[in-house]
Amino acid sequence: MSSFSSPTPTNKTSAWLKPLLFVLVAAVGLYYVKWSPYYAKSFVAADKHSIGASILANAPAAPWSAALEYAEIYFLAIWKAAVLGIVLGSLVQVLIPRDWLLRMFGRAGLGATLRGGLFALPGMMCSCCAAPVVAGMRRQQVSVGAALAFWIANPVLNPATLVFMGFVLGWHFAALRLVAGILLVLGVALIAQRVAQSETLPQAAMDALAATEYEPLEDGRHFLVRWGSKLWQLFWTTAPVYIVAVLALGAARVWLFPQVDAAMGNSLLWIVALAVVGTLFVIPTAAEIPIVQSMLSLGMGVGPAVALLMTLPSISLPSLLMLRHSFTSRVLTTVTLLTMLIGAASGLAAVALL
Repeated sequence: MSSFSSPTPTNKTSAWLKPLLFVLVAAVGLYYVKWSPYYAKSFVAADKHSIGASILANAPAAPWSAALEYAEIYFLAIWKAAVLGIVLGSLVQVLIPRDWLLRMFGRAGLGATLRGGLFALPGMMCSCCAAPVVAGMRRQQVSVGAALAFWIANPVLNPATLVFMGFVLGWHFAALRLVAGILLVLGVALIAQRVAQSETLPQAAMDALAATEYEPLEDGRHFLVRWGSKLWQLFWTTAPVYIVAVLALGAARVWLFPQVDAAMGNSLLWIVALAVVGTLFVIPTAAEIPIVQSMLSLGMGVGPAVALLMTLPSISLPSLLMLRHSFTSRVLTTVTLLTMLIGAASGLAAVALL
């Protein structure tokens, strides 16, 4: 006698209700945290050609004071999105059937990578707030390329940020960010996928899972118990290192960001240096716009400015540490170096085009 039984109508209904609940939570959370505030901010950007002061302005000279001040400003700006990211990262593991995720994002290739980038667009999160969702996706065996595309596209291709950028810095900056951002998302994700090829789920096993019509039997625990377990696990593996890394970078900003003046110009040295710094530093969503606006007004060349405009939102040291269990060190190193490279290349392109 076969040990498998046909799914009942109740199971079929449950298979749809859980994903719908996830979509509802995501939509309500994103509306409250992202969509509504950004809609209002777009009118401010259009009217005043500014979205606020640079988060790097007036840093204390003492590292510990700089760390505490920056951490306070930063976490007040992002805490709601950070909480939402952890909630969604845990819910994606208990509400979305794994075979659904594998059908959409499981295969290592351009199609899954494109879908990962497209699904990121409504999120509009910074790299650190998106990291818990990526961690949850990876625990469901989503491919490296799709997960990375989702992670990087959240901040880099954020539609609201592009609109703010157009009104504040000019639409030529927004166009360059869009084109370079697409290259960054797809290029980094696809190359890192090839680097991680030996660590991906075997294709035969993935195909077998994706061909299954219904998700495997759950472990028997109540939904709230399973969700609580995933939530705590995700929080404990991401939040503490996140807080420590933000404090460290807040202190390091005393040395990381030089005094800006016209002498910086568009030299290759400054473009590369700021591409490296921008890749490692951490900022809230869209904070790169007032940072670059302020530095351009002080005389910074367009090349270093665009290098920062590309790298500051893309990834950061805290978000890399948050995903240390989700990707191998080789993959994360590849992502970091490629982000620096594309940031520097974008700065050089800006010198020639803008």
